[in-house]
Amino acid sequence: MFGYVTVHKDELKIKDYNYYRSCYCGLCRALKERHGFIAPLTLSYDMTFLELVLTGLYETQEELGSYRCMVHGGKKQTTRRNQWTDYAADMTILLAYYNLMDDWQDDKKVTKLMTAKSLEKAYKKVAIKYPRQTKAVEEYIRKTLEYEKAGNQNIDEVAGLTGSVLREIFVYYQDEWEKPLGDMAFYLGKFIYLMDAYEDLEADQKSKQYNLFIPLKKRDDFEAYVENMLIMMMSDCSRQFEILPILQNSEILRNILYSGVWVKYNMLKEKKNKKVEKKNGNESL
Repeated sequence: MFGYVTVHKDELKIKDYNYYRSCYCGLCRALKERHGFIAPLTLSYDMTFLELVLTGLYETQEELGSYRCMVHGGKKQTTRRNQWTDYAADMTILLAYYNLMDDWQDDKKVTKLMTAKSLEKAYKKVAIKYPRQTKAVEEYIRKTLEYEKAGNQNIDEVAGLTGSVLREIFVYYQDEWEKPLGDMAFYLGKFIYLMDAYEDLEADQKSKQYNLFIPLKKRDDFEAYVENMLIMMMSDCSRQFEILPILQNSEILRNILYSGVWVKYNMLKEKKNKKVEKKNGNESL
């Protein structure tokens, strides 16, 4: 489900993109060192965003490092790490384990189960350390399955589950920033769920899987309806972000919230428009 919360590289300064990459590589390194060789396969842009937000909010000093990465042909990659890098790595494992088990329940792909099993030891370690977040993820998976089986079409309820779990993950301290930080994460989570449902719509329709957009696809204004919902979620998310006193990484974070999250959507929209144009062109022949 995750993977939409990334930068728009074309609109970033080179120095900011290099900084972002070093945080992303730092998270990758933390996953491997804390949770084993398989763990970097769960690396996500979303948890890099978590790392950047908490680093900026609490102005946490980072340590620079480097390592040779086989993915990049053995070239040295710069890394930035601090306590939030480690926290983001732990939350990555927590979310990945449950998502893999959920996928296994849905499609019975053995590879999903095997990957989940390889992360089980790491997951148990994280679950003991972060009981509140673990309980939130467990509740998220349980209710998601419940809503899917019931065919729940209440968009606020269904998408709100992802919002609620991200709220618990982003809020680390119960301090004066708990509410705006939690609300920002909540609306971001709803956006992520809706984006995922929009991207998977055709595939879910063909395989007869649950997707809350299937009944709504009949609407003449369906595309505009979805776009307006996504805009509303990100407007609310960005409004809460602007309350937070974040100076460090602020340009990168605004790039993500105001531009980066729309990269995948614009690609999907362009792809759909080309399909429609091709269909209309064939019909006119």
